[in-house]
Amino acid sequence: MAAEHTNPPAEPAIFVSVDDSHRAELVLTGEIGAAPLRELEEVLDAPPLAEAAEWVVDMNGVTHLDLACAYALLRAATLRAKPAQLTIRGARRAVRRTLRHAGLDAVATIEE
Repeated sequence: MAAEHTNPPAEPAIFVSVDDSHRAELVLTGEIGAAPLRELEEVLDAPPLAEAAEWVVDMNGVTHLDLACAYALLRAATLRAKPAQLTIRGARRAVRRTLRHAGLDAVATIEE
C-alpha cells in the first residue's frame, strides 16, 4: 500500500530536472489549475522536456489537477515527431481520475 500523502502547499509549483540527455523529470505540486496552465504549457514545450525521450512526472504533491492541464500534458507528450515515453508517479485518486478523463492512461504508465 502506498504511503499516505502529506499536505503540500496549495500554491502551484512546476520544476524540471534532467538526469541525462534522454530523461527528464517534471515535478508538480499544489493546485494545478487554470492559473498555472500557461506556465505548464511553456515548460512542456521548452528544453529539456521538449528534447527528452522519456518523461517522469512526479505528482505526489498535486492536490488538484485541472482537466485543461491534463490535456496540455497529453498534447505535449504525444504531438511530437516521436512521442515521449511518459510515466506519472504518485498521483492521488482524484488526480488519477482526471488523467484518465484526459486519456493519459492510454499513452502513459500511471504509478501510484
